[in-house]
Amino acid sequence: MSTSANKPCPICRKTRHPDYHPFCSQRCKDRDLARWFSDSYAVPGPPADPDEQAQGNWGEQD
Repeated sequence: MSTSANKPCPICRKTRHPDYHPFCSQRCKDRDLARWFSDSYAVPGPPADPDEQAQGNWGEQD
């Protein structure tokens, strides 16, 4: 069984460092964040319509 300490950095595949978990360095952490900001990563599903979201009844949310 593999523990998370044995898994490589998801960006560059180097050994992970505990200070930057789950990455090996600040550089890889920043690269991952930039991918989220640039929409390189996406959650599967249909695109959300901002107008439809704005019309929702916000008082009935959990």
